[in-house]
Amino acid sequence: MMFTKSLEDGAAQLRQARRIMVIGCSGGGKSTLSRKLAAALDLPNHSMDREVFWLSAWVQRPRAEQRDIISDIVGRERWILDGTNPSSFDIRLPRTDLVIWARLPRWRCLLGVYRRAAKFVGKHRPEMADGCVEKWPDREFLSYIWHFERRFSPRIIQEIERHGPNVPVVTLKSHGEMAHLLDLAGLPH
Repeated sequence: MMFTKSLEDGAAQLRQARRIMVIGCSGGGKSTLSRKLAAALDLPNHSMDREVFWLSAWVQRPRAEQRDIISDIVGRERWILDGTNPSSFDIRLPRTDLVIWARLPRWRCLLGVYRRAAKFVGKHRPEMADGCVEKWPDREFLSYIWHFERRFSPRIIQEIERHGPNVPVVTLKSHGEMAHLLDLAGLPH
């Protein structure tokens, strides 16, 4: 796996990238960063939650359909894909120029999820499929976030090494690093 050595290196790669995956734990700022990158780089932004995973009323789309939709998106020349789901890395990584991994501490992700819920509970948020009304996070979702780094990061690393060993990965550990990356790349935010 090709972790970038510095944010400066990541910024240089970001300026050239036309197919970008933004991954990380829920609540860490993936969707916000993806929207900013899409606007600054004039790239189509695709939310995996909105376009791939969910149908209305929190019904999960069948896996075969998910993979077909992902294949269609990554077959295009320009895109940002906002969402982790390592089970689709085999489709996404071979077509990816750059992975941005929002790898924030779990307390920050939990805070992000609570802030998002406070803003959108009972409403539809832009990153979700129509009919998926925001709920207060339940114990299962909070546990997913709390254990994300230990349970899911090893699989993310394994799948990147397996399906995209030459794809550069920029790891961002704070919102400050996200802003700094955009500054270094000369992008507005």
